[in-house]
Amino acid sequence: MGILSKSELKSYRNKTRYFSKSVNESLSEFKSESKYGKVTIFLSHKHDEKEELDSAISFLKQFGVEVYVDWLDEGMPKQTSGITAKRIKEKIKENQKFIFLATEGAISSKWCNWELGFGDAQKYINHIAILPVSNDYNSFSGAEYFQIYPYIKQSDYIHSDDCYIIYPDGTEKNLKTWLRT
Repeated sequence: MGILSKSELKSYRNKTRYFSKSVNESLSEFKSESKYGKVTIFLSHKHDEKEELDSAISFLKQFGVEVYVDWLDEGMPKQTSGITAKRIKEKIKENQKFIFLATEGAISSKWCNWELGFGDAQKYINHIAILPVSNDYNSFSGAEYFQIYPYIKQSDYIHSDDCYIIYPDGTEKNLKTWLRT
């Protein structure tokens, strides 16, 4: 277990669906859910990785959180600009937690790394985490992030759905607990 592979991440999406929906339908539904009393998360991700995004939201939703996705925000400009960056900065500050969906594509994205840097300044170390996702059957190429940021890891026990935040110093905290603090 440990770092999620893309196929393992996608399995969370399938667990939360009673019938087949397109990724766009699913993402629209997440947007309309109630936010009342939930911990809010800014989810930094690569925009063209919608399936991974939908799966990550499904994974996080099992913990009873609200996930903010910038391009689902109707207040976001249609064209990327300085206004976009300003709004993203506001949303990172406004949300309680910051999670970077660290796929291979996101790791090489200038926008994702910019968001991570700003998230670092606003949330470090107790309210920021990396959700590493490896390509199936490959190792994770962003391991240097683990030296700087806490990351989300599945339990090493085969029959456990527990997840943990692993801090750079090796200490760990249950993900459910982390989300409430």
